[in-house]
Amino acid sequence: MAVAQLATKIDLRVKRLLEAICESRGFKMNRFIEDAILEKIEEMEDIADIKKIRKERTIALSQALSELKKHGKI
Repeated sequence: MAVAQLATKIDLRVKRLLEAICESRGFKMNRFIEDAILEKIEEMEDIADIKKIRKERTIALSQALSELKKHGKI
């Protein structure tokens, strides 16, 4: 796996808290940060999916059941 360096500035208190948590729980800081970034990206994608789904056409449950029965699905 290729890796790249990421440089950023964060509040010193946040950095110290991160260091303390990683130290006390035996986490590698790089892995902790990478996991947090991936989780945030996934959360943002989920939110986008929800917004898209909300715009989709909906039908009543009774109509859905009727359609499934008509096509032999239930």
